[in-house]
Amino acid sequence: MLYALTWLFRVGGAVLIGVATFGYSAASGRDLVIEAVAFAIGAVVVAYWLVADLRPEHRQPRVLAGALVVMAAASGFASMGAHGGPLIGFAFMAAIGAGAGSSLLTGCVTTVIALVGVEVGALVTGASATSALGFPLLLIVAFVSGRNRAAYRRQAEQSAALVTQMEQLRAEQRQVAVLEERTRIAREIHDVLAHSLGALGIQLQAARAVLAEQGDTGRALNLLDQTQRMAKDGLAETRRAVHALRADTTGLDEQLAALIDTHRSRHHAAVSFRIGGQPGPLPPEATVALIRIAQEALVNTAKHAPLQPVDIDLEYGEDGVQMIISNPLPSAGQDAPDLGAAFGTVNGGYGLTGMRERLLLIRGTLTAASDGNRWIVTAQVPR
Repeated sequence: MLYALTWLFRVGGAVLIGVATFGYSAASGRDLVIEAVAFAIGAVVVAYWLVADLRPEHRQPRVLAGALVVMAAASGFASMGAHGGPLIGFAFMAAIGAGAGSSLLTGCVTTVIALVGVEVGALVTGASATSALGFPLLLIVAFVSGRNRAAYRRQAEQSAALVTQMEQLRAEQRQVAVLEERTRIAREIHDVLAHSLGALGIQLQAARAVLAEQGDTGRALNLLDQTQRMAKDGLAETRRAVHALRADTTGLDEQLAALIDTHRSRHHAAVSFRIGGQPGPLPPEATVALIRIAQEALVNTAKHAPLQPVDIDLEYGEDGVQMIISNPLPSAGQDAPDLGAAFGTVNGGYGLTGMRERLLLIRGTLTAASDGNRWIVTAQVPR
């Protein structure tokens, strides 16, 4: 719309200039020739200007700048004639167009040449001081208006570019959010399956040992029944994993207590649970992360240090919550793998790396190392 209005102004202005110059009381003799030549130059330049805007692939900025300079000089000089005042309109257009261009130097040169043409015309024709001073002031106003228009156009282009960048940024943020959600769900499912399959592996090994070494079919069947229930529970927990970060998840204390009871009944190992400090609510992400770490640690303890007692200390502080899980290392006579390596690659999964990544997302920390004859896992999350 603004583009159409601009060209309506230019073409309409050229028509009005011609009517005002030649329609009523036209000049004669030399003045008529000068005014006719100036008008012809102005009309041709405006026509070329229009074609250049309509077909930008053929636009030649230097040619257009030179044409505007010639139009400004001719119309400025001719406007000082007895009946040539309306021709200043072409110089006005040239000053606005050159001022609105990208080159400040071109705009200044065009306006200065138009001013020189006006003053030279005033000297030659003996025009009044009002015209000699008023027309240059009009051209300066036109040039300043053109520069303001250029500034507004650049601002509009920058705003449009910022809007485009913001839309791209929003699209990228949506994509990142989707990827983060997929990663979160994948991590949840992995942790649940690592815990469930690890416990199933231990139960199957126990059933095989009972059958192979003791021949106790009844006890083996009992272990297999427990294994079936564990598989069913694992499937149910996997279905719930995608909803694990909901705001209505139960508290950390209750979930840890339930996890410990399950571990005691499945693996017949003693687990002590101590809570220190002032318990309080935690973000769902922190609660889920600590539960998964406790599951990982308990499964590894049952697998690589069976029947060993486990101590779980949960300490609530002002700035965060610390969970320490410790158990005795296997004795020298036991054929058990290194717990550190096991915790790092449990069931071929992410293990320690996955737990650390989970805690990093919520500005938490995780360490797992031996201390004397005990294996200690320490996790800390902010409140």
